[in-house]
Amino acid sequence: MPKMNYRERRSFVKKAEFKQFQEQIGHTFQNEKLLYQAFTHSSYVNEHRKKPYEDNERLEFLGDAVLELTISQFLFKKYPTMSEGDLTKVRAAIVCEPSLVAFANELSFGKLVLLGKGEEMTGGRARPALLADVFEAFIGALYLDSGLEPVVHFLEKCVFPKINDGAFSHVMDFKSQLQEFVQRDSKGSLEYKILQEKGPAHNREFVATVSLNGEILGTGSGKSKKAAEQHAAQEALTKLKPL
Repeated sequence: MPKMNYRERRSFVKKAEFKQFQEQIGHTFQNEKLLYQAFTHSSYVNEHRKKPYEDNERLEFLGDAVLELTISQFLFKKYPTMSEGDLTKVRAAIVCEPSLVAFANELSFGKLVLLGKGEEMTGGRARPALLADVFEAFIGALYLDSGLEPVVHFLEKCVFPKINDGAFSHVMDFKSQLQEFVQRDSKGSLEYKILQEKGPAHNREFVATVSLNGEILGTGSGKSKKAAEQHAAQEALTKLKPL
C-alpha cells in the first residue's frame, strides 16, 4: 500500500469510524453523503471551500421536525390518558438540548463531527449546542435516506427505552392523570400511603401505594414521598387503562 499523507490518513480513519458507527446503530446508509453531511459543522465547510462540502444546518432543521413527530407519536400511544398540555411538557423535556446532548454522547457523536481547526481548538467537539444540533441533523439525514421507519427503529434503541424507564417522569404528573381518570369514570376515591422509608438520611428511599376503594392499584418508590407517589400512580394508570 502506498504511503498516505496526513489528510489521506485522516480521511481513511473517518471512513472507518463512520462504518463502525453504522454497524453500531444497525443501519447502513444508502446515501453516505447524507451521513457525512449530518456530522459536518459549518466551520469545517468554511475551511474547505474548494471542496463540495455541505454543513448540517438544513438537516438539523428537518431533523428537529422529524424528531418532534416521532416522539409525539410514541407519547400519544404510550399515554392514552395524558392531556395535550402534559404531552407537550414531556415532549419538550425529551427534545430539549440537555437530553439531545445525552443521547449524542451515549453514541459518541462528538468523535465523528467534522470541525474546523478553530472550533476544534476551542472545544467544539464537546460543545452542548453543537452536539444537540448534530443529533437533530442525524435524524434528518436518516429520514431523507430511508424514511420514517428507520428513524423509529433508531429511537427504539436509544430514546424510547429511557422514556419507558422513567427518565422524564419528573415532568409527568401521574397523580393528576390518575385523579382525572378516576373522576371521569366515577370509580371511587384514591388514597396514597407511605409504606416504607429506608436508607441513610442523605439517601432516603420511600415506598408508596395508591388504593382505589381499598384495593391497591399501584406501588412505587422514589427519593422523595412525592416521587414514590408519582410512580405508584403511574403503575395504577397502567393497570386501569384496559378497563
